Amino acid sequence: MSVNRLGRGLDALIPTDIDDFVSDSLPEELKEDSQNIAQVDISKVVPNPHQPRTEFSESDLKDLSDSIKVHGIIQPLVVIKITGGKYQLVAGERRLRASKLIGLQKVPAIVRTFSEQEQLELAVIENIQRAELKPLEVSVAYTKLIEQFNLTHDQIAERVGKGSSTVSNSIRLLNLPHAAKIALQKGSITEGHARAILSIEDNASQTFLLEEILKSKLTVREAEEAARRLKKGEINKKPVKAKEIRKEHMALTNSLGKFLGTKVGIQSTAKGGRLVIEYYSDEELGRIIEQIKN
Repeated sequence: MSVNRLGRGLDALIPTDIDDFVSDSLPEELKEDSQNIAQVDISKVVPNPHQPRTEFSESDLKDLSDSIKVHGIIQPLVVIKITGGKYQLVAGERRLRASKLIGLQKVPAIVRTFSEQEQLELAVIENIQRAELKPLEVSVAYTKLIEQFNLTHDQIAERVGKGSSTVSNSIRLLNLPHAAKIALQKGSITEGHARAILSIEDNASQTFLLEEILKSKLTVREAEEAARRLKKGEINKKPVKAKEIRKEHMALTNSLGKFLGTKVGIQSTAKGGRLVIEYYSDEELGRIIEQIKN
């Protein structure tokens, strides 16, 4: 086994985007640094007996092996030391199989002991449960649990006491354009704004919406409405008028207020908003409830 100090192409020269957002409170060992990556004999790496997947698409493995021929293995495997000079695979089954297909003798790997792997997983989970972590820091931590600990979304959710959809939505934040990640990290936009941006597929429109959110100080609800219009081609890259969206909201609440015979308003929050229906007596509340039922 030899430590690779020569880098891994462009990935060694340019910091990976995900590691830009690893909090200082998360274990430093989670960062992919050429200093802690070793070249391991592929013949000494044994499969993980707990690997949930036993079958892999031959065409996918062929595509991956073709990519490895050209670019090398960009993301190292994760292995733990076991007896007899062997290494048990923790994460990277597809990369290992693809490497064997093209006859590689060595593969880059992060090598840990079983104890180190267990302690790191516990440390990551404990840090995720800390309230002061920023959204992207949580996203990175979840992703590290997938990449370096081979956990599924459901397994992560069980360990951290969250819903599986919460974990999945958090991980999706890493698909934001870099400028939006910076804005989210700085607190210039909220997770709600970020989800509105992610609801649009093309990068140009995502960047446009981010600029409008920042410039016009759009609420989350207004950003969602702007995203909907962008997808339908109703905005066509013209400046989003926050006043227009608010005017539409006012028209809707006025219409509902007339129907219910009372004042109706909207209160925006970081993750959406509240529809407020006012009443001034128990009798009026009963009347409004009946009106809604009917």
